[in-house]
Amino acid sequence: MDPAWTPPRKFQDRRWLHALLFLLTVGSTAMVGGWAYSATILAILGCHELGHYVACRYYDVDASLPFFLPVPITLTGTLGAFIRIREPIPYKRWLFDIGIAGPIAGLLVAVPALFIGVSMSQVVPLRASPGTFMLGDPLLMKFAAWIFFPSMTDAQTLVLHPVAFAAWFGLLATALNLFPVGQLDGGHISYAVLGRRSTYVTIATTGVAMVLSYRSASWIVGTVVVTGMLLAFGVRHPPVIDEDAPLDRSRLALAVVAVIIFALCFTPAPIQELFTR
Repeated sequence: MDPAWTPPRKFQDRRWLHALLFLLTVGSTAMVGGWAYSATILAILGCHELGHYVACRYYDVDASLPFFLPVPITLTGTLGAFIRIREPIPYKRWLFDIGIAGPIAGLLVAVPALFIGVSMSQVVPLRASPGTFMLGDPLLMKFAAWIFFPSMTDAQTLVLHPVAFAAWFGLLATALNLFPVGQLDGGHISYAVLGRRSTYVTIATTGVAMVLSYRSASWIVGTVVVTGMLLAFGVRHPPVIDEDAPLDRSRLALAVVAVIIFALCFTPAPIQELFTR
């Protein structure tokens, strides 16, 4: 080896690219939902990805700054955000901590935004007509609506404030990321807890995603992401050095918390058509 050779520095990014994508996403989300929506959804997505990034910095695992994905032609104005982890994660504890840091960090913003946004939303009579669409409510959304509008009936519906809509999308993104598949957050957590047995969970979850897409077209994008990830990276999670070592009790408890978060944020039909001709 050349004695003058030095390994490349970690955490080196083309910051102009991250800034450009962020600004474009500010514009695309403001275009579809207004500034309150834009600020809220960017805060939720940004904190989620920064949770991963800070955990990577803590363990000195090379990772990029967040890449935001502007898509102005969609209902949400964005497909979310992600970071790129540029080197293998060697240990289970590191993998688990990096995987769970994002959902927890994002939820710390999404939950207050949800309650604030729902409190500013309006109850109106439900006027269903052919082609009418409604958003599916995760359990957290149902709970917030019950807190602020306990007398709301089945003949009424909630018109979400832009902050509440941003929180709804943040909950949906959290649920998708916690799917126990591949390189998603849930895939990291599942592998850290179950080791090689997580492969069976991955296969089963992919089947569930396909069933969800059959029942609700709004899950098609998520299923495409899950399936594409498996085609690109394989069914098995990349191994760590201590694959057979059990996790400590505190992390196992956090794994249970991750399952609870998934249950609270998940909805089987994110967008529902009420009536068709």
